[in-house]
Amino acid sequence: MKKIDFKDLILFENEDYLVINKLPYLSTLSDRHEAQNILDLAKGYIPDAQVCHRLDKETSGCLAIAKHPEAYRHIAIQFEDRKVDKIYHAVVEGIHEYKDLLLDRNLLANNKGIAKVSKDGKPAQTVFNTVKTYFKHSLIECKPITGRLHQIRVHLAYLKSPICGDETYGGKPLYLSELKRRFNLKKDTEELPIMQRVSLHAFALKFTSIQGEPIYVEAPYPKDMQVLIKQLEKTA
Repeated sequence: MKKIDFKDLILFENEDYLVINKLPYLSTLSDRHEAQNILDLAKGYIPDAQVCHRLDKETSGCLAIAKHPEAYRHIAIQFEDRKVDKIYHAVVEGIHEYKDLLLDRNLLANNKGIAKVSKDGKPAQTVFNTVKTYFKHSLIECKPITGRLHQIRVHLAYLKSPICGDETYGGKPLYLSELKRRFNLKKDTEELPIMQRVSLHAFALKFTSIQGEPIYVEAPYPKDMQVLIKQLEKTA
C-alpha cells in the first residue's frame, strides 16, 4: 500500500476528536505484517492520539480517534453505555426487505477469530433495515447495539443474507459477469470480483462531544464500493 497522508482521511475534527474514513486493507492497530496502521498514522498527526474502537482490516469507514486521555475516557463511557450509534452498509446476497428487524442472537468466538451463533456465547443485538434492493442483491443498513467480533457478518449470515465477498461466513465473491449480460472477458485473463473484500462499510458514527453536543459524521463509500453499487444500480 502506498504511503498514506493521514490528513486526507479526516472527515471531522475538533479540539478533542477526529473522525476519519478508514481505507480498506489498513489495520486499525499495529500489525507486524504491515508498514502502516491507523494508530501510528494518528500519532504522527497528534502524539497523544488513541483509537476509540476498531474496524476489521478489510472494513472501510468511520473511525473515531481521541486527541487526549480525557476525550478517550469520555467516549469510552459512551461505548460502554451503548450510547454511540454506529451505522454500517453491507451489500448482501438475495432480495431482503428488512424493516427495523432486531436480531438478538448470542455470539461465540473461537481462538482462530471466527464467530458463530451459539446459546453459550455473549449477547449480541443488531438492527437491520433495507436501503435498496437490486436484481439479486440488497443494500442493508446495519446498526449494531453490542460490539461483538464479526457481529454484523455473522448475524447477516444467520439471516441467510451473507455479505458479498465474505467467504468466511458463506458470502460469495460478486463478479461483473453475473450482472452484465454481454460480458466478455479478455482471452487468458481471470475475472476478479468487483470488490475483492467483504462488502461492508462503516457509513456513519454518532456520539456526544465533551461539551454535550451531538457529533454525527458520514463516510463516503470508497472507490471499490462505489463501483459495486453503480453496477448493481444498473440491475435495479
